[in-house]
Amino acid sequence: MKKLSLKSIAIVAIGATSLMACNPLSKMNKYAENIKYNVTPNPLEVHADSVEVSVSAKFPPNFFHKLATMTATPVLKNADGEVVKELKALKMMGIEADGEGQKVDFEKGGTVSYTDKIAYDPTMTNVTMTISAVAGYKTKTKEFETRKIADGTITTSTLAQTDAKPILGTDNFKKVIPRSVKADINYMIQQSSVRSSELSEDDMLALTAFVENAVANEFVFKGVSIDAYASPDGELTINDNLANNRAKSAGTAINKILKKSNVEAAKTDGFITETGKGEDWEGFKKAMTASDVKDKELIIRILSMSSDGEKREQEIKNLAATYVEIADKILPQLRRSSITINADEMSRTDEEITQLTNSDSTVLSIEEILYAATLSNDIEEKLRIYKLAKSQYSKDWRGHNNVGYVYVLKNDMKAAKAEFDAAAGVEKNATTSNNLGVVALFGGDVTGAKEMFEAASGAGTEVNYNKGIIAVKQADYSDAVSKFGSENTFNSALAKVLNGDNEGALKAIEASEARESAEGYYLKAVIGARTANKDLMNNNLKSAIAKDASLKTKAMNDAEFLKYRMDAGFIALFAN
Repeated sequence: MKKLSLKSIAIVAIGATSLMACNPLSKMNKYAENIKYNVTPNPLEVHADSVEVSVSAKFPPNFFHKLATMTATPVLKNADGEVVKELKALKMMGIEADGEGQKVDFEKGGTVSYTDKIAYDPTMTNVTMTISAVAGYKTKTKEFETRKIADGTITTSTLAQTDAKPILGTDNFKKVIPRSVKADINYMIQQSSVRSSELSEDDMLALTAFVENAVANEFVFKGVSIDAYASPDGELTINDNLANNRAKSAGTAINKILKKSNVEAAKTDGFITETGKGEDWEGFKKAMTASDVKDKELIIRILSMSSDGEKREQEIKNLAATYVEIADKILPQLRRSSITINADEMSRTDEEITQLTNSDSTVLSIEEILYAATLSNDIEEKLRIYKLAKSQYSKDWRGHNNVGYVYVLKNDMKAAKAEFDAAAGVEKNATTSNNLGVVALFGGDVTGAKEMFEAASGAGTEVNYNKGIIAVKQADYSDAVSKFGSENTFNSALAKVLNGDNEGALKAIEASEARESAEGYYLKAVIGARTANKDLMNNNLKSAIAKDASLKTKAMNDAEFLKYRMDAGFIALFAN
């Protein structure tokens, strides 16, 4: 074998050194493991149907050649190593290189970073994030070893339930309806006897008709109050007695009317209350204010300057010409007994109303029909009755609305929307806006639902709850917690978890109707994982899987339990 001379060996060594100097990629590849990648969050998380991630790469000194470039591409791979999603590339370059990318100093090294946001899909649940880097120098390239840099993906936010709350158009039905009638009996000056002409006045005829109708319709009479007055002229003592006597005479006249109509309650002691009020200075002031009497402003000032009745009267009488006008226009209307009869109109009984919805619903008012629906817990019966309201009172939005409400409960959103549209066509209001928002949310139209819920503000606590669901879906968890308020539901507990309040979330789910549901147990298991409470995690996962076997696969792939996958207690849950 021919031996190389020392000179030849030296030439080869110099050539190899020169080659490495001309192509720095080999050195970069050799030390590529010193690049520190950081991913936030890790594991990845889905919020508002998206995964947002920040990736940074920290380069050591004397690594990045001044003329080199590098492109690092994060990719998500499933358990079989298949690429699920490729994120945008992170581009870097040496400080003297040309092109697109963030600069990295050769001597000092440095850190570069970027943020990417990608739409979430279920294939991204159980994945790892790897990064593949390719360095370039002039016309040469070098692919570095692919490295795992993160896990993914926590999908807890996607557990939000679409349990938006529709609102009923409530009835105004009252079992007892207060009724009353008022009338005045006027008197001649210094007289307390009731003139027959007064009993023929329109207000007294209306009072008599009220009594007759109340008896015929079996109203419950509550009592009669009579307040009698004297006009503020003459001696105070005489006027006090005059007012008392007028109260008594009015009471006698009213008692005759009640007896003629056979009002049994009128026979009870104290049924008629007769009260003499004396001189009616308040009535005088009110009448003067409303009048066109000359010097009325002066007279009103006199009233405000003194509370002494005799002094007031004398001051007014000093305005001789004006007093004549007052005596003619004002004082006569103050000589009166004011009568009020109170009674309660009793509605049909619950049994009568229910029976009539089946036999002759046309005699029922809209309020009675809407009320009838509240007397049954059967959803089909409610639907039947609300349909009666819709057909008999088509111009009342509540019939259409409440039929739609029942369709929401039956999960027939197409039929519900048609009814809510009809209700809004009759009367667009906050309730119909909320309900159209509910349909939109069930249909996946978060933006449209949000607009409707904003228009529904003030319609009830349901609107705030619905806004809370929107806030969860848009990843505004603190706002969601605020909107849900004191509600204890699966969603309110979920919002607390996502907002970092695990203790509050556990209390909320335990106080909710979902506490023993599959999803409720699963959420409690998530809380256990987040608080490192293995017993809480494992016990609730076991209960969740017992309720819903599909949750076994979900839990095995859920990044919430990533650090427990090698734990014996966790593994035991998936045996056989």
